[in-house]
Amino acid sequence: MADNYMFEEEIAASEPKRMEKVLKVLILFAVLVIAVKLIWLIGITPFRPLSRIDIAGYSGINREQVIAAAGITSRTSFFSANARSMEQALAGFPTIQSVRVFRHFPDRLLIVFEGRTAVAASFAAIGGRTVPVFFDNSGVIFRIGGNEGAHLQQPRQLPIVSGITIENPYLGMRLPPLFGSFFRQLEHIGTTSPELLAAISEIRVNPQPFDGFDLILYPVHRRIRVRINELNEDTLRYTLLMVDVLASREPGIESIDFRSSIAWYVLREASF
Repeated sequence: MADNYMFEEEIAASEPKRMEKVLKVLILFAVLVIAVKLIWLIGITPFRPLSRIDIAGYSGINREQVIAAAGITSRTSFFSANARSMEQALAGFPTIQSVRVFRHFPDRLLIVFEGRTAVAASFAAIGGRTVPVFFDNSGVIFRIGGNEGAHLQQPRQLPIVSGITIENPYLGMRLPPLFGSFFRQLEHIGTTSPELLAAISEIRVNPQPFDGFDLILYPVHRRIRVRINELNEDTLRYTLLMVDVLASREPGIESIDFRSSIAWYVLREASF
């Protein structure tokens, strides 16, 4: 009986040792697996070709064009990808307002585009025919001719700007800085009070002899020309209100001048 008891004690004592060995083997195996994964993740994958390239935002550029312009090849990796250089290269697309390139460790790339949005339209002669041209808020021509694409409004919904000489227009052409604030105001009014711009059929830029310009507005609901110094939301709202007031009192008005502190008008027998 004593022998049997001693044998059972030895078996019971050996069980924890076997469990310890099994746990040590499992832990060692797990450590090896993790080490291999870390080596692959940190030491190998970032140097391998990119596994995924995502393009978000503006979708008006072909994916192959984007990849080619960014200089991405089948050998480009996380570490070899230069985000700043790619941004500078992709900024050359005329329809692009801005672009950001993000590297996601260990082997992904994200390109985010912001497309230009039309704030005004005009017309220019190309090859003997008149075509529409579209400006963004910086006075950059980024589309000529047709108006496909959801990122653009239809020409009839945009303020039509005339009086600006556009010779041989091309994509990416930028108007002089003189007009910068004018197009920014068009964007602001179109965003905050689009009904004001909808009440104007045309805005004519009238250059002045010594730099600068004033504007001639053509309201939709009145056959009256309106001259103002500059365009902003308050001025436009006040101007349209006064046009209605003055027109109701004097139906024969042809033009109204708001460039001074006192508005004055011209009857149809005279002219601007």
